[in-house]
Amino acid sequence: MKQTVAPEPIDRRILNTALDLFVERGYHNVSVHDVQKQANVSIGSIYNHFGGKEGIAKALYYYVLNEMEALVNSVTSKDLGAIESCNQLIALLLEQTETHRNIIAFALHAKHREFLPEEPPICSAVPFKAMRDIVQKGMEQGEIRQCDPWVAAAAVFGGAIRLIHLRLDGVIEQPIPTLYDALVESTWQGMDTKKE
Repeated sequence: MKQTVAPEPIDRRILNTALDLFVERGYHNVSVHDVQKQANVSIGSIYNHFGGKEGIAKALYYYVLNEMEALVNSVTSKDLGAIESCNQLIALLLEQTETHRNIIAFALHAKHREFLPEEPPICSAVPFKAMRDIVQKGMEQGEIRQCDPWVAAAAVFGGAIRLIHLRLDGVIEQPIPTLYDALVESTWQGMDTKKE
């Protein structure tokens, strides 16, 4: 018996299309008609589901945050120390850059405040707060060197985020998971309490 694949729901098709277009062209260079044409849906479907381009962007913003939260939760749900949790998150972010490029690009590379000024900055969203909490807990437990929490979180995750930006911009041509070992070694040279 031949199985048929269920068609992608219209709202998901619109979001996936918008994600690709927003990342490829930039939010301001994409119209509702571009999304409609590429997604092969009616204009009415877009307005019924999202109310327009800003509604698509807002839904996409929260969809991507949910994806990032799931990624962070996949690590925080384990009983790991702070350094191992951070290392696993760094590895996942690098891997996701290769396998889910546009989600990572929209989460970490887009300037959301330019087109969603009413939404909170992405760095204050739940998944990014959870990443800072891991670092804070590591400092409290003596696993990570004591310093300002923002500085510590930037020191731990900033290198990975910068490599991701360089990969997304095409500056780094090799898959960035290949840089994981050198990255975490450099990160912990500055933040590991054993190095004090």
